[in-house]
Amino acid sequence: MQESQFEKYLRLERQYSVHTVEAYSNDVAQFLDFVTENFETDAAQVNYPMVRSWLAVLLEQQVSNRSINRKMSSLKTYFKYLQLSGIVDSNVMNKHKSLKVNNNIQTPMSPDEIKSLLSQPIDETDFTAVRDRCVMELLYTAGLRRAELISLTIASIDHQKKQLIVNGKRNKQRLIPLLPSMLERINNYKVLRELHYSSSTVQELFITSKGKPIYPTLLYRIVTTQLKSISSKTKVSPHILRHTFATHLINNGAELNGVKELLGHASLASTQVYTHSSMEALKKVHALAHPRNNKKR
Repeated sequence: MQESQFEKYLRLERQYSVHTVEAYSNDVAQFLDFVTENFETDAAQVNYPMVRSWLAVLLEQQVSNRSINRKMSSLKTYFKYLQLSGIVDSNVMNKHKSLKVNNNIQTPMSPDEIKSLLSQPIDETDFTAVRDRCVMELLYTAGLRRAELISLTIASIDHQKKQLIVNGKRNKQRLIPLLPSMLERINNYKVLRELHYSSSTVQELFITSKGKPIYPTLLYRIVTTQLKSISSKTKVSPHILRHTFATHLINNGAELNGVKELLGHASLASTQVYTHSSMEALKKVHALAHPRNNKKR
């Protein structure tokens, strides 16, 4: 089937993460089901009006513009693959324009909220409690993406150099320094992991109570449960800790290029998103440092 070959193309040639491959594949499958049912045709015969018809249905279903744009991006990649494979002559998505999306800037956790989160007492002999604390602390102190944390292995921890080896988007590897407190937390977790799951052959660092690799839904549940216990924010997710990591670094004077490298961003433009939530702190720095500011005199 073309879909399975498409997945192989995404993984090997585009070097997309497992999560992205799954999302793109689902989007394409939904579209192909739509054109088969409504136009009785296959991918090779698709034209742009058919795409527009699907887009109209998605809007009627009140799918968000952001999600629709992701689906259209999936289709564009799919038809590019078909074109490269010689199945179609041109990419029907070439002239498509994305829908407008409101850039709602996510509010990061405050330093007090993070302090409250990481100072809550836990049973240091309870595997689940120690694992969950380790997950939360690592997301905040290393600024990891959800998929990056899930894919960490025992070998990802370089104890001698006190750093974390992370495989990011497109399998691009980066090194992140580990704070002494974070390294101690990881070591405590690994002791309990070995104590309770010594027979496990799983190489992933974080595992479930059944000894299996941790999975996206469980990670999301861990993070939302923990954050809602100390914050009134309605929208919380693993990404908010990555956002908080970047914001707190910038607020404390970290250079943007350094934060970019720690986050694994390909361009500085991606990192600059986090300066919006840091604007008040930046204004204070500007006011204190600029020679034309008369108020400080």
